Amino acid sequence: MSENNFNIDGRNKVKRVPDRGHYDRETLYQILDDAFVCHVGFVMDGQPFVIPMAYGRKDDKLYLHGATTSRLMSSLSAGIPVCITVTHVDGIVVARSAFHSSMNYRSAVVFGTATLVADQNKEEALIVVSEQILRDRWPEARPPLDKEMKATTVLEVSIEHGSSKIRTGPPKDDKEDYEQPYWAGVIPMTVEYGEAIPDPDLKFDLELPQSVKQVVG
Repeated sequence: MSENNFNIDGRNKVKRVPDRGHYDRETLYQILDDAFVCHVGFVMDGQPFVIPMAYGRKDDKLYLHGATTSRLMSSLSAGIPVCITVTHVDGIVVARSAFHSSMNYRSAVVFGTATLVADQNKEEALIVVSEQILRDRWPEARPPLDKEMKATTVLEVSIEHGSSKIRTGPPKDDKEDYEQPYWAGVIPMTVEYGEAIPDPDLKFDLELPQSVKQVVG
């Protein structure tokens, strides 16, 4: 097994349409890098939870942040196992039959353990999250105050295991359905940024910062 690939076991093996499964880090990391919202799954006191959160990736680690008073953050910081997922929908696949209608997508499933980031490393981790959401924004904004840093918990999740699943292409109907008079095809979907809307309480005549310009065009 190449160091670039995750070992395949019962947790990450793609069982439904296995030829769509990918186990290399490059594919999984690209899917993670193309988003900034994930869903974090964990079990606390026997109850499963799945929480949407912003994240950032650096190397083989994901960073999450939240309030120090958050039950979620305090529970995760105890070192419990987590499962993190990210999904991109790239198109609606309109098949001739309702049964074979589907989506084109890229999804990533990550398994790891959440640990607390030490105070002296918090800012570096928060910069990773900021860069994931809006590149180069951190130096354009006021730095966090000490009290704000103290009110923030930052978690690091080492990517111990994972897999990706990808579907592309047209519908795959039953052979006999290709003779049926039903339209079939793909409706592509993309993420687009709209025109930036200034805060009505801005007190200075400022042009758009570079971090914003690079996403709104």
